[in-house]
Amino acid sequence: MTSRKLISLVSGILILAVLLPILLSIYLAHRNAEQVFHNELGEFADHALYRTGNVIEQAVAAVDDINLNKDNTCSPAHAEAMHRIALEYRYVQEVIFQKDDHLLCSSLELFSHGETLGKPEHSGSYGFNAWYTTPPLPGFKRKMIYIGKFSHVALVDPMSFIDVLPFGKYTLNIAMVGLAKQRIIASNSHYIPDAWREPLKQGVEEFQSENNFYVIRRNPETGLAMVAWASLEPLNTVWYEQLLIWLPVGLVISLLAGTFLIRVLRRLLSPRNRLMDAIKNREISVVYQPIVHLQSGESVGAEALIRWKQQDGSMLNPDAFIPLAEQTGLVTQLTEQVIELIFLELGEWLSQNPDHHISVNLGVRDARSLHILEVITPYLSRYSVKPEQIALEITERGFADPKVTAPILAQYRKAGHAIYIDDFGTGYSSLSYLQDLDVDIIKIDKSFVDALEYKNVTPHIIEMANTLGVLMVAEGIETPAQASWLRQQGVQYGQGWLYSRALPKEEFIAWVANYHARATKRS
Repeated sequence: MTSRKLISLVSGILILAVLLPILLSIYLAHRNAEQVFHNELGEFADHALYRTGNVIEQAVAAVDDINLNKDNTCSPAHAEAMHRIALEYRYVQEVIFQKDDHLLCSSLELFSHGETLGKPEHSGSYGFNAWYTTPPLPGFKRKMIYIGKFSHVALVDPMSFIDVLPFGKYTLNIAMVGLAKQRIIASNSHYIPDAWREPLKQGVEEFQSENNFYVIRRNPETGLAMVAWASLEPLNTVWYEQLLIWLPVGLVISLLAGTFLIRVLRRLLSPRNRLMDAIKNREISVVYQPIVHLQSGESVGAEALIRWKQQDGSMLNPDAFIPLAEQTGLVTQLTEQVIELIFLELGEWLSQNPDHHISVNLGVRDARSLHILEVITPYLSRYSVKPEQIALEITERGFADPKVTAPILAQYRKAGHAIYIDDFGTGYSSLSYLQDLDVDIIKIDKSFVDALEYKNVTPHIIEMANTLGVLMVAEGIETPAQASWLRQQGVQYGQGWLYSRALPKEEFIAWVANYHARATKRS
């Protein structure tokens, strides 16, 4: 939606300015109360599931420990060792020894009637088996959990898994369910509604049934799920409490709504929204300033420069809107559109001219993620363009936090893209960090090229770059004398009005085709 449409929309709802804040306050009161309720229930289930993992890890550790025991004969020494393990591990009730799937003895007793746990209900990736069943003991009807590896099994009370206290104001219920057979193993509630079964099968995580709200958390590794639920009745009380907070706010906002909406109208006319519209309406265009090899005079590529077409037909230079894009987080969208335009306009030409490249300016945000690499890669494949034909230019400010940017830029270089430092020497980092950066080319800023006839830092920049083996591009070359001096100093590449202004795609392609002859005459 454009700014004009938004202005019309806001103007249309101005007559509702007094009513809407009140309605909104009622909605927010209800929504906030509901969100608090859902969050508490979800955190309760998550906490129980986390505790489940800890209990099982401890049981597995106990079994691993007793499996190191060499005496597996159900002797008193063997029973003592199992008893020691049961005492040492907090959640382990008893340790049992089994052979050929038959229980033989435990830390407390001998089994002599061929008792067996049967087929495991779950097998974990860490090599443990789990049984969720009642112990093979006469008169014992409560389900227990067995965690076994090899010849020993740890017996764990399932209530240990859900022994979690809720921290909120609601009465919360929880049940631990075995995923394999979808049966309840333990619960802190005597009455367990049956509404969870179908949502559990369908993979649902949250749902409402009758007057209860449910949250389901699964752990496929353990074969268990936590079903937490609570009555919705306390929500009404909490809603009234929230309403006492939000309704006065809504009344105050309604009194100020006229002023607020006027400010909104002004905001919709802000430069940020104009820039958003420009991106959406594809008012952004790209021109290409040629880059030449100073020694041979050959064209090697161009720098892609962004332009914003205004309503009067004029073109706005990037210095006027790139800082705005950086501040408002729109710079990545701009970069994406520039890359798209480069390939639409020059993709086939680059494929046919593999000795030429186009350099693209990245914003500070772009240099801190691999998103732009993900944008470029499909275009390279679609147009059969080599990665080294797309170079990436980053200002010194983009290297302000090398711990963040250096690994990212290393991935760009690994993918084949050259990294340029743009406007080198003008930023606060200056020369001190050049030796620590993994870059291919530095661009000597136009301000240094303009001041070649005076004493300046340009020779020092060139000397350091040559020492470190980093290539250079001089920007803003306007006279043959500047080009000659830079060439004698060993600067490899240059760009500027001496060679050409920034050109639209057709003119740039024609310029490359004709430049070699003109460059030869000029030299």
